[in-house]
Amino acid sequence: MLINKQSAKNLGLATLLSVTALPFMGEASATALFDAGMPAGWTCTGNCGTSGANGVVPLAPSGGTQYGWVASNTGIYGLGLPGVGGTDGSRLQSSVFSASAGDALAFQFNYVTSDGAGYADYAWSRLLDSSLNEVALLFTARTTPSGNSVPGFGMPAIAATISPSVVTITYGSTWAPLGGYSGGCWSTGCGHSGWVSSAFNIASSGNYILEFGVVDYIDGIYDSGLAFDGITIGGKPIEDIPEPASLALLGIGLAGLGAMRRRKATS
Repeated sequence: MLINKQSAKNLGLATLLSVTALPFMGEASATALFDAGMPAGWTCTGNCGTSGANGVVPLAPSGGTQYGWVASNTGIYGLGLPGVGGTDGSRLQSSVFSASAGDALAFQFNYVTSDGAGYADYAWSRLLDSSLNEVALLFTARTTPSGNSVPGFGMPAIAATISPSVVTITYGSTWAPLGGYSGGCWSTGCGHSGWVSSAFNIASSGNYILEFGVVDYIDGIYDSGLAFDGITIGGKPIEDIPEPASLALLGIGLAGLGAMRRRKATS
């Protein structure tokens, strides 16, 4: 099939447009990450989902009509943080995204627990590399009868900046993701943290995965959970950040268009 120069130029532009549309196609009408349910490519182990305002957990201050959550109710054993342990729980990992050195990773979270004194359930978020190695433990939240619940006591040091810096539990655990323990309370320390902000500057350019998790501790009853929303990378919603494969296709499209322009200039 013969293609003249103008057709080749048009084909090159069409290819470029089709490629560049991949990471940006939803930008003009972008909605909050969890408004349409769990994002494609995110991986849940255990019990994860999305919810509108429910019980003691309202919508996140960042907006949107739904937030994401993980809960230890009907969770899986063996998901606790290394060196900390736990019983049953759940974990949600994002699809791989690209970030540049200095990009700020920010989001909001809300810890809810029906377990109290003596049973220190906990939740966390981590930044992982694309091979699932830990880059940074962003925050921890843990059941405690009194005092600060974020970061959690007896947990590894966190890398993110938390606001407010002191987070105490407010009584009240009515929240559907806790299943049969919604509204329940074992002893003192049950309740919710309210929405807390987390911010962390990514040190090196690369491909990353964001993880949220929660586990029961000592026993498997009186469950806990974590809500989260408003996730941004470098000030952009995480859903607008292209995955590495999309970036590669964009590079191929730009290179192909550049080659056609050079051939035209020398012909």
